[in-house]
Amino acid sequence: MSVPRHELAPGYSISRIILGGWQLAQGHSVASEDTRDSEEILQAAVQAGITTFDCADIYTGVEEFIGGFLRSASPDVPVQVHTKYVPDLSALPTLTEQETRQIIERSLRRLGVDRLDLVQFHWWDFDIPGYVEAALTLSRLREEGMIAHIGVTNFDAAHLTEILEAGVPVVSNQVQYSILDRRPEGEMAHLCTTHGISLLCYGTLGGGLLTDAYVGAPEPREPFENRSLTKYRLIVDEFGDWDEFQRVLRTLRSIADRHGIDLAAVATRFVLDRPGVAAAITGIRRPSHLRDLDRIFEFAIDDADLAEIAPHFIGAAGPDGPVYGLERIKGGRHARIMRTDLNRA
Repeated sequence: MSVPRHELAPGYSISRIILGGWQLAQGHSVASEDTRDSEEILQAAVQAGITTFDCADIYTGVEEFIGGFLRSASPDVPVQVHTKYVPDLSALPTLTEQETRQIIERSLRRLGVDRLDLVQFHWWDFDIPGYVEAALTLSRLREEGMIAHIGVTNFDAAHLTEILEAGVPVVSNQVQYSILDRRPEGEMAHLCTTHGISLLCYGTLGGGLLTDAYVGAPEPREPFENRSLTKYRLIVDEFGDWDEFQRVLRTLRSIADRHGIDLAAVATRFVLDRPGVAAAITGIRRPSHLRDLDRIFEFAIDDADLAEIAPHFIGAAGPDGPVYGLERIKGGRHARIMRTDLNRA
């Protein structure tokens, strides 16, 4: 597989497919994951040209795991590691600069590096002040050489604007973006294009729902196999009912048939072609899953394909509102599934 690259910042390029680390986290899946499979996934990804990995301080065990891979990998293999800074919800009211520094230092130790390639900042509750100050702390750590680049994740346009106006050099915003969830379009895409900020997109396959495996499949019921299905099943509900979702899958399958590819490639390429999108973050739990990505960059979604997809948007119930807006509604069903206090050392 030949994976194109995108220059996220001057002199810093990433693969347009990013290997997501959430699926590798302890507690993500009901079934225990085989470490040997995870090692094979990272090795196979790099060999396929996917050299950029995404992780987080709250993905239990993932920073340490990737750090071990980096130590064993050949120094000739360029790998970019993007992590996140996600202070606990309970810590936000009293968060200090020293606490931010300590968490960044912990990520450095876990990954075994002298400088973090990209730190993506998340803030659970914008009703709690302090997010601008925390972003400015990250900017100071960047000036000290601990961080190479600063991004944000799940920031809406209004609050990203605040951080930009404070002078924080943001290069990316990691957002949920798929054919079912187009909330980043419009205001967010315009803001990012204006300021040279790239969108790094997760959820492009809806936790595996936007794949051939679910064409004609019965509606999944709880308990779900993993946390991804728990999350993205709610997005299907926002978009419409299961019958409408199946109609979307049949359309994507029809497009895939015309191009001789699989459904996942169509769903991913749709997002990669959106304005401002630099890369799609894909979670892979088996080395064999890499085969599903083989043809993403070997075809183009044409006007006829887009015309076939467009009617589904007209009839979609949602999701509506700003990026990550539904997930921030206190007591809402999206917020209830979030684990907001995973960052305790």
